Amino acid sequence: MRIHIVNPSHFSFGTAFITPRWMFVLAAATPAKWGDPILSDESLEPFDTDRLEKGDVVGIGIHTGNALVGYELGQRARKRGAWVIFGGSHPTLFPEEAIERGGAHAVVKGDGDIAWGQAIEDCVNGSTKEIYEGGRVDAGKFRKARWDLMDRKKYAWASVQTVRGCPKHCSFCSVWRTDGQEPRQRKVNPVIEEIVELRRMGFRFIALADDNFYPVTLEDLRMAYRREDKTRYNELKALRDERFELMELMAELPSDLNFFTQITMESAEDPEFLNAMRKARIRGALVGVEAVTPEGLKDVYKDFNLAGEELVERLQEFRKHGVYILGSFIFGLPSDRPSTFEATAELAKRSDITFAQFVTLTPFPGTLDFEQWEKEQQDSMISVDGIPASRHWLIPQAKRPKLLTPHPVMSGEEIRQGTQNVWNSFYGLRASWKRSSILKSFRNRVAFVIASKVMLQAFGNTGLSTDSARASRATQLGGIGFSLLQKMFSATPMPDLKVPKGADLIDSPSHESQSLTTAS
Repeated sequence: MRIHIVNPSHFSFGTAFITPRWMFVLAAATPAKWGDPILSDESLEPFDTDRLEKGDVVGIGIHTGNALVGYELGQRARKRGAWVIFGGSHPTLFPEEAIERGGAHAVVKGDGDIAWGQAIEDCVNGSTKEIYEGGRVDAGKFRKARWDLMDRKKYAWASVQTVRGCPKHCSFCSVWRTDGQEPRQRKVNPVIEEIVELRRMGFRFIALADDNFYPVTLEDLRMAYRREDKTRYNELKALRDERFELMELMAELPSDLNFFTQITMESAEDPEFLNAMRKARIRGALVGVEAVTPEGLKDVYKDFNLAGEELVERLQEFRKHGVYILGSFIFGLPSDRPSTFEATAELAKRSDITFAQFVTLTPFPGTLDFEQWEKEQQDSMISVDGIPASRHWLIPQAKRPKLLTPHPVMSGEEIRQGTQNVWNSFYGLRASWKRSSILKSFRNRVAFVIASKVMLQAFGNTGLSTDSARASRATQLGGIGFSLLQKMFSATPMPDLKVPKGADLIDSPSHESQSLTTAS
């Protein structure tokens, strides 16, 4: 019996930009007595189900974007006599769907760090349950990834997770529902050890694959202080202090390491935090801008963001502190108008953000948007080949409606074309070369322009996800681009690199911003 772990993808590039971390975490969660699992990332090459033997166990991790191709893979695996187990954010929401359409013998809901091993054991014993409740594993039980099972030459960037969950409640996002609003933050030591392991292998660009690297805002602390909730205040402060401890140790790592993460706009109000990020060489961050108008922010329940010129100033604040931003924008909001596209493109250019993604509003399962849309359209929901649009991920991409949520003034084609025009404008050659001025050497500026073109060709009009790449000549170009970037981003391995001595510290310093004490 062999254990297979598969990351399904619509397209295979040969090389990939970033490691699918979850695969290597599940590899660590695989009971040692069954040997090393066989990992297959379909963004590199398709998984050949003919290699499966009766009794093999196949774990398939999917999100909504790759659910259909994942189900097809599961059906093929089951026909080969393999045990099929599904996990990931989508099966957590629709476990019965994975059983009915994906041929699953079992589904792991929630975190797989513990439940995956039990599901394997039950397969071996022939006594699987349909549903395994993985729940939300405590941060102390997070598994370290099995990076020793990775082909280093296939990925440009590596990934490390430091926290799961996000305290926000954005209408278009399911993270706060599936991973929780209470941040589960890993201790510093295992994070640093994992980063060191990756640098030993020759990675110098690492994504901190977190739902929100800034889980505690200054306003959170102020509110707890004003309510005289000492217990909550101390809990929040401890989380914040651990962030600083982590960044202080990251600053001691080799100077060629560069990090990228995901944070909320509110971090721009926290100069102490931004300065710590700069010292830790967290060079960039994805920030969900979403909309450039107050009406748009209200549409997505994100009124803690700013709009207009205040938004420009706030985004520029990141650059002043040495943090370069990948801004994420959503089109097709109810308040959007034809003029919104050009206004967004111009603001993105003026805001000194380094990269950007522009996506159309899609009601994904687990979100408030999805629930509202499904409720409002239940009597008039359109269908394609008998599949209701409320299950749009089951409709082949070529037949899928361009616009799922009706817009008051624009058609789906208008929104799609407007979105693509913004991609083309932002990632034009002249605009990309101008933004590359943040880099000093000609070589690095060229790498920047190549990265910009890869993003445009592979992800234009879709978004930065392995499975969102467009099916066209762009796929080939994306593969070539990923290969070039892998070579440019790699570094000479450092097999003798040591973990910083400070990583065994228990006590962390106190970080209370001046803005907190004065507001209190």
